[in-house]
Amino acid sequence: MENKAKKILIFSTAYFPFVGGAEVAVGEITDRISDMEFSMITAKMDRKLPKFERAGNINVYRVGIGLPIFDKLWLVFRGAGLAKKLHKKNKYDAIWSIMASFGGLAAGVFKKENPEVKFLLTLQEGDNLAEVENKVRFIKRRFKNIFTGADYIQAISNYLADWAKRMGAICPIEVVPNGVNINQLSINNFQFSINDFKKKLGIEGDEKIVITVSRLVKKNGVEDLIRAISELRITNYELPVKLLICGMGEEESKLKNLAERLKIEDGVKFMGFIPLAELPKYYAISDVFCRPSLTEGLGNVFLEAMAAGVPVIATPVGGIPDFLKDGETGWFCEVKNPESIAEKIKWILDEKNVETHNYASVKKVINNAREMVREKYEWEGIAKKMDNIFNNKLIK
Repeated sequence: MENKAKKILIFSTAYFPFVGGAEVAVGEITDRISDMEFSMITAKMDRKLPKFERAGNINVYRVGIGLPIFDKLWLVFRGAGLAKKLHKKNKYDAIWSIMASFGGLAAGVFKKENPEVKFLLTLQEGDNLAEVENKVRFIKRRFKNIFTGADYIQAISNYLADWAKRMGAICPIEVVPNGVNINQLSINNFQFSINDFKKKLGIEGDEKIVITVSRLVKKNGVEDLIRAISELRITNYELPVKLLICGMGEEESKLKNLAERLKIEDGVKFMGFIPLAELPKYYAISDVFCRPSLTEGLGNVFLEAMAAGVPVIATPVGGIPDFLKDGETGWFCEVKNPESIAEKIKWILDEKNVETHNYASVKKVINNAREMVREKYEWEGIAKKMDNIFNNKLIK
């Protein structure tokens, strides 16, 4: 007799076309688990989006009227009610909350009313956890119930696993990181000339390229990176450096004004949002990747840069130390220290450090990082671990 497909109901505050690491992870994982039926309840947040659609391997139900703040709050109340209605029809084997956020609160309400349905909580948070806890201080007990009500917790880093313990989780906790699609990051997918692409972007032939792929928000430290580029251009005239900033966000105007005040606007190019499918071209022309984060849950873009063969500079915060070992798979700079960032960039760009035999030679670190990503962070392997959680640890 053929086994009946297990049914999973996902609670997520946002989903495509709103794209972050969590949304990408859900899509990549569910697309690779073909023997389960996935549905999702999420906030609408855009009037143009349909109330229901099939997205990949997920039936997506959106609640709200298309206003982000209202819809996130409405998700907490309407989401649990819609889940109850869908559960009567579909008899879900488990619910899956993506982050301890608005969707997590809705999942907690549903779990309290349906204790027999298993509850998986995934922690993907990238913001400062102290700030997260401060924001929910008035509903602290309900927020903690997300953690204490879970039957199993999957965290994308040890940093977030430790947070779950601090928040009172008593269920099993397992670290399963996000992954990358290495084939998608290959430059071989393009009919492509590096020189022509540089020319198109206004990059001179001898300029060294530092790239960051970041939402332009305070936590990603882009201001410190711009100051580091200023430091390099002032103290190293013989080392022409240009910074490519790929991303959009609330600090864009502030950062552009900073580059003008530092008189390096010709050395900083704001590229706007670059789709993942186009990023390999930008990685191919880059000499260094740097995102000097103030906080980070894991940081998929670091892994993407590593997979693309770009040397990586990061700060030792959050989940980054899970994959970046200083002098082995990348380099650490100090938090909020532009001089430290500039020093690391200069070291990587110094020709004598490219193929030396010391432990931190640039080429050796690039190769180590690429191999680590291939072994531990490809989506196929991540999806198998998640499948094992659903089938062998959560639903028995």
